[in-house]
Amino acid sequence: MRILQTGIFKRNIKRLHANQKKALDKAVRTIMSDPMVGDAKVGDLAGVRVYKFKMIGQLMLLAYEVDESGDALVLLALGSHENFYRDLKC
Repeated sequence: MRILQTGIFKRNIKRLHANQKKALDKAVRTIMSDPMVGDAKVGDLAGVRVYKFKMIGQLMLLAYEVDESGDALVLLALGSHENFYRDLKC
C-alpha cells in the first residue's frame, strides 16, 4: 500500500519531535493494517476517515482517505481536536 501526503499534513509533521513522530508512525501502521479503523465522516467530509490516537498523553486526530482501488492511503491532516474539522473542510 502506497502512502501519499498532502501539503497540510507535511507542514504539520515538520513541527513534531522524534518521539512524536514515532507515535505517528505507529498510528499510520495501524491504519495500514486495517484502513477501516477510523471513524467515517459524513456531510462535507464524506469519504474522509479520522483515526484518534494518543501522542505523548494528548489526543490527536489523523484524517485520511483510502483510494478507490484500495492501493493508496492519502494522509490529509494531523492535529488536536481544536478547530481540526473546520480546518479540514477548507
